[in-house]
Amino acid sequence: MTPITEVEGRRLALSNLEKVLYPATGFTKGEVLHYYATTAEVLLPHLRDRPVSFLRYPDGPDGQVFFTKNVPPGTPDWVTTAEVPRSEGPARMVLVQDLASLIWAANLVTEFHTHQWVLDAPGEADRLVFDLDPGTPASIVECCEVALWLRERLAADGIEAYAKTAGSKGLHLLAALRPVSSGAASEYAKQLAVEAEKAMPRLVVHRMTRSLRPGKVFVDWSQNAARKTTATPYTLRARARPLVSAPVTWGEVEECRAPGQLAFQAPDIAPRVQDYGDLLAPLLDADAAGSLP
Repeated sequence: MTPITEVEGRRLALSNLEKVLYPATGFTKGEVLHYYATTAEVLLPHLRDRPVSFLRYPDGPDGQVFFTKNVPPGTPDWVTTAEVPRSEGPARMVLVQDLASLIWAANLVTEFHTHQWVLDAPGEADRLVFDLDPGTPASIVECCEVALWLRERLAADGIEAYAKTAGSKGLHLLAALRPVSSGAASEYAKQLAVEAEKAMPRLVVHRMTRSLRPGKVFVDWSQNAARKTTATPYTLRARARPLVSAPVTWGEVEECRAPGQLAFQAPDIAPRVQDYGDLLAPLLDADAAGSLP
């Protein structure tokens, strides 16, 4: 029998709680739901008002993995949805605005991916993102070196950057922006990626061409396009272990000498939040947002 749980006055049917979703550690669906419930305070502000794309993996990372952008069938009528413009025509998408919606979505078994803009201003970026993706044998260690260069370069333009792990191999850099077109944000990010490649030609590549990437860090500036989404801070990832896209301090970035130093799993996050709070909270402060030069 599927248990019924009440969350903030909403009745939720939570299924298959004993199902192992992360085979390398035995982490179950029930533990996934517990993770999101206990992380909601820091996660929800990064989801709020941003249409969500779900990367679903209901049978774990070794099963079928697929994106769901439209409102999934069976979505409760109390979950907030909205029409969102797309190049191929408007679509109706989910907004995860509260704890009940978060637990409902987590029960689908999903990664959360969000745009760099909010619903009221589609295509107006209020965040800048760099996805630093290492090509083997490079790792997150090399990503940290590139991140430190980008941090200083952004600071020169009055933009403060913050870092989080991708929850897989790489690192994400995020910065709050005074709203600007996604096209302008993309062009600025590309400019900095090109500058990084010129400054560190043996380490950085700004083009996606696979043959250029072994041993280098691909600085993916294209994530700033209005249509693109990036893994939301604190989301679990569909990997063998319950890895999290986890905010990290610049001290941790500076001191990273081995990939394992910045590999955080679900049980690691609550103690980190207790110690640091939300390291990405400044992204939510409009008064602290930088302006493109």
